[in-house]
Amino acid sequence: MGDKEKLVHIYRTMLAEYGCQGWWPVISNKTLLCEYHAGAPRNKEEQFEICLGAILTQNTAWSNVQKALINLKRIGALSPEKILSLKKEKLLSAIRPCGYFNQKAKKLLEFSRFYISLSGRTPSRQELLSVWGIGKETADSMLLYACGMPIFVVDAYTRRIFSRLGLVKEKEEYENIRKFFEKNLRKDAKLCQEFHALIVEHAKRHCTKKPKCQGCPLSKFCKRN
Repeated sequence: MGDKEKLVHIYRTMLAEYGCQGWWPVISNKTLLCEYHAGAPRNKEEQFEICLGAILTQNTAWSNVQKALINLKRIGALSPEKILSLKKEKLLSAIRPCGYFNQKAKKLLEFSRFYISLSGRTPSRQELLSVWGIGKETADSMLLYACGMPIFVVDAYTRRIFSRLGLVKEKEEYENIRKFFEKNLRKDAKLCQEFHALIVEHAKRHCTKKPKCQGCPLSKFCKRN
């Protein structure tokens, strides 16, 4: 079985096990909770919110990001203009649950200025990477989930799972792993979104740092067995 066929089988196995994940979660105006909307972003406000989440989730759990986003929502600061108009103390207080809040506040300010400068157009990957505080994983998350571009996001979970499956090396360069997936998957943003979301779910349930192999739906593919 070639790499393309293996990835398809792995994707279908996880989808059958966990169901559609519907990433990226955005705040519901009705409940003021982060909820999953497969069609997100539905407008420019949700697009910017997704970009904020991609920055805030650096080195922290998504549960902490939700708290920060809800704090920003409560003070009406989920737009680039509002972010830039906030007093520093108020911005720091809102995003404190995410940790590294001084650095992340600066990143949000830098990105807000950049976002406004786009005047509604979709940025290139290189443009995003030129913004202070935006690395490859963050840029690709924005392009995939906020802009709907068929680009594969490589995170620590991807490295862990697929190195254990023998398809990539855990210490492989980011770009090499990204290109491996993009070469062997259909060029489809929805597929890339769902695949990445399923990887995160599988990593939380089974492929933890100390793997929980009992009942793992991917055990037949795993090189550890």
